[in-house]
Amino acid sequence: MTENQPSFNPDKNRFELTIDGHTAIIDSILAKGNVMFLTHTEVPKALEGGGIGKRIVEYALNYIKNHNYTLAPLCPFVAAYLKRHPEWKSILADGYNIG
Repeated sequence: MTENQPSFNPDKNRFELTIDGHTAIIDSILAKGNVMFLTHTEVPKALEGGGIGKRIVEYALNYIKNHNYTLAPLCPFVAAYLKRHPEWKSILADGYNIG
């Protein structure tokens, strides 16, 4: 299995993780006020069930935290992850509550 580390692709405004030629992604939008919207997560069928979605979400959340952005979790997969990991509540943008 050829595996890369997750990364942020600024040209496509998305987080990416490529494994064996298949790329999992999280689409993002950086808005004024340094609010990053995570809008869509997609994991190819070939990678489903291997924890790839979790890995890319964790990378995205750490990226947001390390860049002093706040998070607007519009993607249901990201929102579900946050419900299971309340330690990330501190990076939520004003008006967003995962509970």
